Amino acid sequence: MDRFTVVGRQTDCHVFEGDGTSPIAEENMRVKYVPTRVELPDEVAGWRREIEAEEARKEAAGEPYRWNNPRFAVRRLVVSRTHTAEIPVATLTLCDADYYDFLATSLNLGREQRNGLTLRQQYLEGKDLLEVQAFMFCSFGVNIAVETGKDRKMLFSRRSSRVAGPNTSKWNSSANEGLARNHDLSSDGRVSLHAAARRALREELAVLASDEVDLELLGFGFDVRNNQWAGFFRAVLTDLSEEDLRLRWSRGVADKWEHEAHAFVDASPEGVLRFIRDEPEESWTPCAPALFYLALVRGAVRAAGDPDARYEVEAVERRVLAELDGDGDAVF
Repeated sequence: MDRFTVVGRQTDCHVFEGDGTSPIAEENMRVKYVPTRVELPDEVAGWRREIEAEEARKEAAGEPYRWNNPRFAVRRLVVSRTHTAEIPVATLTLCDADYYDFLATSLNLGREQRNGLTLRQQYLEGKDLLEVQAFMFCSFGVNIAVETGKDRKMLFSRRSSRVAGPNTSKWNSSANEGLARNHDLSSDGRVSLHAAARRALREELAVLASDEVDLELLGFGFDVRNNQWAGFFRAVLTDLSEEDLRLRWSRGVADKWEHEAHAFVDASPEGVLRFIRDEPEESWTPCAPALFYLALVRGAVRAAGDPDARYEVEAVERRVLAELDGDGDAVF
């Protein structure tokens, strides 16, 4: 599958749907929940039991440990268009999984099984994403690019070294949250990606329900390296500034520990693309650059009222890439 490229760098993100010009309206984002549990192959189930036992040992010893929580696995993601206006409509089908299921698969993609094949080789390579078994997708992440409305700053968040997984201490989306059944499954069996995005804004950035937020679902990406689905959102905090947010954070944030640093950058294409370019390639999570690029496109399209404004962002990207040092090499 193709991988998103920005400022001359090929990322490990496949953009499954969306180019930043047309968001998926909240009423056109349909989530179907099937209350049946994923079935792990016997050997993978054994790896999960190892993880569960080790985390229980750490907890008993008073050491930092990873607690389990109920999650969802992705069975299917289908994107279509309405018959006349060709407006995007998405249907995401989920079933039951938990965090230890996720760890047993995502952290063991390269682990060799008794048959001599790794999980990646046996279940992923050469297969269409829509044909892969659900137990390989025991996580769906909501990722948000946040722009402050009062001073037009784009917010980049660096994940904490305390967060488990391969993306520790890397620049990521402004806020992100994995769908969880205990938070995102309503009593009548409904799941809303937009509600999950609002939860992420509240828990990680202290954006309150009373704050005015212009929230749009831009599309979906797939982290090829870590085998994870992601929903891409853009959120403009209409009445907030960098100073407002930092003041709130100083007074406490529910999930403040998930980030170890924040960077506010001018939300123009020049500012954002230079920041992406100037930070080392290895310091980024696979899908963050794609998310912020689509957010730039959406901002340009809305400002101009014309989908062709996406090409203005491309033109800025070319200029940013062409900024060379005295030796003729790109400044990274």
